Amino acid sequence: MLCRPQALSRAAAVLAAFLIPAIAHAGSLDEAVLAEINHVRAHPDDYARELRRAPDWVIEQEESGAVEEAIDFLERQQSLAPLKADRRLDAAARQHAQAQGARGDVGHGPAGGLGARLRENGVYAGLCAENISYGHDDARAIVRQLVIDSRVAGRGHRRNIFSSGYSAAGVACGEHRQWGSMCVIDFAGAMVQR
Repeated sequence: MLCRPQALSRAAAVLAAFLIPAIAHAGSLDEAVLAEINHVRAHPDDYARELRRAPDWVIEQEESGAVEEAIDFLERQQSLAPLKADRRLDAAARQHAQAQGARGDVGHGPAGGLGARLRENGVYAGLCAENISYGHDDARAIVRQLVIDSRVAGRGHRRNIFSSGYSAAGVACGEHRQWGSMCVIDFAGAMVQR
């Protein structure tokens, strides 16, 4: 059976509606994490609604009140510009993820470690920060963990994601000897070229 041009174009439009979002989200976990961060920065109110609909098992694994606190924060948060991907920040994040993952360590390394890694990769930034997620290998779960920021004093990971001072980010996810997986996100703002 041959399709008429109108039928073909409608079929193509329907197919595109399903495929284009999938293609847009295709790619590495690193890219998906940055896309999810940019989504939550641009649409915090939508993200708050998603957290309200989260299954009970998601809520139960967090500290008491942390999810509700995150929702309240997101409902008040203004939309922010997306963070630009930066290959130098990717390299700095990858350097930490590979070293730490192989050893099974946790944390940000020695004092000054992030700044040294950034400089080694050609990044000179007036502002920088790092988030690390352990035990998740899905972009939504990684970002959700960092936005809720359960059991983290001052909700520093959430503050990093929603800081208007950062303009770029680099992401590197990989294996972790103790937690199975990890994801390092390095943020930078006020960068200068050298």
